[in-house]
Amino acid sequence: MKRRRRSGQLGLGARGGRGGWRDGSGRPSKKEGEHRGHRTRPVLAARYPVHVTLKAVAGAPYLRRGVCFRAVRSALAAGKAKLGFRLVHFTVQGNHLHFICEADDRMRLARGMQGIAILVAKRLNARLDRKGKLFAERYHARILRSPRQVRNTLVYVLNNSRRHDPTISKYWIDPLSSAPWFTGWKHAVRDPSTRREGPPPIVPAATWLLQTGWRRGGGPLRFDEMTAA
Repeated sequence: MKRRRRSGQLGLGARGGRGGWRDGSGRPSKKEGEHRGHRTRPVLAARYPVHVTLKAVAGAPYLRRGVCFRAVRSALAAGKAKLGFRLVHFTVQGNHLHFICEADDRMRLARGMQGIAILVAKRLNARLDRKGKLFAERYHARILRSPRQVRNTLVYVLNNSRRHDPTISKYWIDPLSSAPWFTGWKHAVRDPSTRREGPPPIVPAATWLLQTGWRRGGGPLRFDEMTAA
């Protein structure tokens, strides 16, 4: 009886064929902006606000463009409050969003941010007749535990556009942010018409740090103030 000849097993370094290493095999590489660690997020106490950054994927539309901002704003108005989650401040930049939020715990924050990201993507894609992903998989969150931290973050978020254009007028406030609704400016807002029509895209703060505590970190904010946050 003839013995069947055994086929040789391919080594791990073999190119081509089945079971070997090939160009392009394996899990697809993440695109720029999608590289977020999957370490456990820190425990969040309800008394602390959170600074959240949500970055758009490469090739996403310019978010400060009029039609894009209107879609983003309507989404924020719809998702600004959920059980245990509140959106208190925001700014829309070209390829990312900054938020100052309050949440009862880490899970409520995650659900609130997931809801906002989905709403923004759906409304903007519908407005632009666009398909595909809009945001990176994970947002960046930083818990704010002191009056100074909260005040610095308010300056960073509300005056973020000044970081990109130092020629902006001393008295200008960004209409593509929650700056028109902010009541902690050192001087009165010269042009109250910067408030857009429709429901406000934010809710009042509930934590002491965001209501009044931040003032202990340096007093009212100036229109032209900037910080590294």
